[in-house]
Parts: sequence; C-alpha cells; structure tokens
Amino acid sequence: MNFTIEKKCENSQARTGKLQTDHGEIETPIFMPVGTQGTVKGIYQSQLKNDIKAQIILGNTYHLYLRPGIDLIEKAGGLHKFIGWDGPILTDSGGYQVYSLSNMRKITEEGVSFKSHIDGSKHVLSPEIATDIQRVIGADIIMAFDECTPYPCEYEYAKRSMNMTHRWLKRCLDRFHSTDHNYDYFQTLAPIVQGSTYTDLRKDSAKACSDHEALIYAIGGLSVGEPAEEMYEMTEVVTAILPIRKPRYLMGVGTPANLLECIALGIDMFDCVMPTRNARHGLLFTSEGIINIKNAKWKEDLSPIDKNINCYTSNNHTKAYLRHLIHTNEMLGLQMATLHNLTFYLELMEMAREKIREGCFLKWKTEMVKKVQTRL
Repeated sequence: MNFTIEKKCENSQARTGKLQTDHGEIETPIFMPVGTQGTVKGIYQSQLKNDIKAQIILGNTYHLYLRPGIDLIEKAGGLHKFIGWDGPILTDSGGYQVYSLSNMRKITEEGVSFKSHIDGSKHVLSPEIATDIQRVIGADIIMAFDECTPYPCEYEYAKRSMNMTHRWLKRCLDRFHSTDHNYDYFQTLAPIVQGSTYTDLRKDSAKACSDHEALIYAIGGLSVGEPAEEMYEMTEVVTAILPIRKPRYLMGVGTPANLLECIALGIDMFDCVMPTRNARHGLLFTSEGIINIKNAKWKEDLSPIDKNINCYTSNNHTKAYLRHLIHTNEMLGLQMATLHNLTFYLELMEMAREKIREGCFLKWKTEMVKKVQTRL
C-alpha cells in the first residue's frame, strides 16, 4: 500500500492524496460507506460503484464473525468475492462493538469475553483472534484490536485502557507479521490512537502508535457523545503528532460539518453509519441543509430532492414523492433516501478535494458548514 500527498491547503492541514491498494486507488479525503454485515443497507454493489462512486467500503469483524461466519467467508475466497465487490475494503476489529455491549462482556488483559447479541452464545476476542479473523475476511486495511472508552470517562480508566490498547497493538502486530496473507493481495494493519478527551493521553497514544511505523493510522474513541469542539480539539492534537506522510483515518465520524472541520485538521478518511441510518428514518442531508422528509411541509413539494448533486434519484424525484414512499412504508423510499445521502457524502468529499486543489478550501468550508447544519 502506498500513500501520496498531492496538494496541501496553505491555511490549514487539509490535503488531497492518493492511497493505492491492490484492489484500486482511493482519492483522499474520502468517506467510506459502512457495510456492517457485508452490505451497505439497501444499496446494490453496482449502485455503490457506478452511482454513488464509492471508492472503499467497510465491513464489521464482530458481525461477520457471528454471521455468516468466517468459515463460509474463507470458502468463498474472502469478503470481496463473497459480496461481489472488487474495490478496497476496510474492516474494524470488533473493539467498538465490544464497547457497545457493555452489559454483555468482560474485559481482561487477555481480551474480551462476550455474549452474542443474536443468541446469547459465548465468544472470546483477543488481539490475536481479531487479527486472525480479519486475515480470513481479507480486507485490504484491517484494524488493531482496541478498547473504545465511553464518554465521559474518568482519567485513570482512560489511561489504563489506553495502555492496554497499546499492549494489544503490539500483540496484533506480532500476530500479523507472523502470519501470511490468506489471499493473493496485500493487507495492512492500522494502529488506533485512544486516550478519550485528555490531551496528554492523546499525545502519548499518538506517539506510541507512531513508533510502530505503520502504513496508515486510525483515531478511535471519538464521536461517542463528546461535544464536537472536544472532538476537534483531540483530532488536532493527534494529527500534529502522527506521521504527516501517512493517511489518517478518523473512525465513526460523522455529520457533514464534522467531516469538513476534520479535513481542515488533516484527516484523510472517514466512516459513519449516519447517512444510511438517518436515511431509513427519513432524514436527508442536502446541499442546502437538513430535511426531515416526513414533515408535512414537504407533502406537496414537487421540487427535486436536491438538484445540486449528481444523483438520478435526487434530480429526478420530488420531495413529495419521496415523502409519500416513506409514509407508505415502501422499500423504494428507504433505498432512494439512502442512495441520496450516500451520494451527497461522496460528492461533498469530491468538492472538498477540488477546493483544496484550487486553493480556496477554507473559504468554501466556512460557507458549507453553515449550509449543511441548517434545518430546512
């Protein structure tokens, strides 16, 4: 894997780049649609590639391990072949799901024992097991096993957790480097910076992760309930330390405004369930602001959903029609809303890249942040 920085913003840390993987090239900054269980909900792979123009998607280690199981994925030849996606894939390690199962798991130095949310069966994830599972899944970029701390989090707990995450990182790397690729392409493992919202811990973690000289670095433990300003502050602290010539991935972030602000802080890659999850609840992100399509004000609105983005659904169907579909529980309505939101996110990233190249990113960002936060 190789990352090349193409253009830097003069007045911020924003930059454009190209990340080369064996499954294709990724232009950064980029948003990665989340395909938790081997699918970006409601969207065909052909739509992801041709309409949304997704360059990389995510899979979830915890969910894929439970269903359909890694034996079947391995038999299929890896996740790419199992789901029919020939572009790059990134998998998380299961650490975030462990965080979300707070009443169904136990964390020790060895790893995490937990009960399946599906049937209550007992399982164990350790740094070695999480690495082995991701080897079988076969993502191009895999994550180190970590503990994601909640917000708020006491300082001493955050410090103990961070130090354990660093020890787990060493075990992940040892396992990764002592095993072979399962398939005929290259995989790389990303360390994850933790430390909650404590500046000294974030600095320590960023330095500890940087010492491992990885090809890509991730920032975890943010967007878990903390105010946006604290997320930005911690992101800025970390990006100032991580190697400048390696891509930075901010995990689980976020709103369109979050993405734009964090691009200015030097982030290259994002993922979040927000565009797909919100779409299923009728919440649309548009070039003029946020729309709750369920509201009565759109009942007779025959204007396009969003004429400013390059999406057949957004240009050729009206707000009134989409509202009708959502209110009658038609599957097409959920698909259309999802297609629209993901296209908006990917085109927002494309516009950000263009503005960085043109040298006017900060002015454009300031204007766009105001727009994308407006409730229409």
